[in-house]
Amino acid sequence: MDTETVADAMTEVVLPGVVEPSGLEIRVRPAPEPAAGEVVLALEASGVSFAEQQMRRGKYYDQPPFPFVPGYDLVGVVVRTGAGVDASLVGRRFAALTKVGGWASRVVLPVTDLVEVPGGLDPADAETVVVNGITAWQMLHRIAKVGAGGTVLVHGANGGVGSTLVQLATQAGIRVIGTASPRHHDAVRALGATPLDYRATDLPARVRELAPRGVDAVFDHIGGDGIVDSFGLLARGGTLVSYGTAATRDVAGSSKLPVLKLIGRLFLWKILPNGRRTHFYNIWAGKRRPAAFHERLRTDLGRVFALLADGSITAQVAARIPLSQAAEAMRLAESGTVTGKVILVPDPAPDAPDAH
Repeated sequence: MDTETVADAMTEVVLPGVVEPSGLEIRVRPAPEPAAGEVVLALEASGVSFAEQQMRRGKYYDQPPFPFVPGYDLVGVVVRTGAGVDASLVGRRFAALTKVGGWASRVVLPVTDLVEVPGGLDPADAETVVVNGITAWQMLHRIAKVGAGGTVLVHGANGGVGSTLVQLATQAGIRVIGTASPRHHDAVRALGATPLDYRATDLPARVRELAPRGVDAVFDHIGGDGIVDSFGLLARGGTLVSYGTAATRDVAGSSKLPVLKLIGRLFLWKILPNGRRTHFYNIWAGKRRPAAFHERLRTDLGRVFALLADGSITAQVAARIPLSQAAEAMRLAESGTVTGKVILVPDPAPDAPDAH
């Protein structure tokens, strides 16, 4: 184990149950020690994803029992290593998928979970493309496989995944139609997409005006009955990629039933001879083969990091908010007023100027 001096205590955000954002709890406890094969990361950035919005409602498909520390992904610097881990990792910056646990000033992770962040990338900028970048890259290039000159429809084009997906698609020479609230249309247009109002009653007709033969892929995080329109807008040979059930976020009841109903509908469409494909995207698919899973994750996130580092895509940071103000960050992320991702950053040192 290395001899790096670290703080004796750590701060974490705890989700105690189904609560409003103000119900998030800030707790201080002893800093963790890494076991063999593990490292301790000092948090530099963690995001507020749609997953946490579902979790605080008890609506995420496989969330752990309350109470727990949320935080789907993070970027941080290694400050301690466990037995069997190369001590030269100390001081280097890495990203990781966590699903939960990322909203803490110190996080223990297996060294196999780490993906190195290229030098020169701002931690908050890098954080915007961890879960969002992996999701967008894999849906676009591994599942839909749309080539240059194709046309895709991205729902929620101003969101964390959506804004990354728009950029990856346009960077690959793909035409993008993006749905969003009118307040975000300028931002969506600046990313390279043609914006449409997601609330328009004639949305399918407006998409058809732009793509008369249909689109080559639809990326839909909404689910619910609207998935029927998404499927209907596909061109022959096109792919519907569903990756969420936002439509049922605020609907009381089972966290699993909306997902299972959606998967059932997608499966039915898949087996019908209609010339179109469907896929329910799960970032954790393949985790039962951990070596292949981690290799794919490192490869795909590495490609997205490279595009971010060379300026081919830009980080969409909606706000940087101190960890202790996670309630404010959650409220902002759920407000529908931002483009990109709300980022939690470490609290300033007691004698440092306010970084908020």
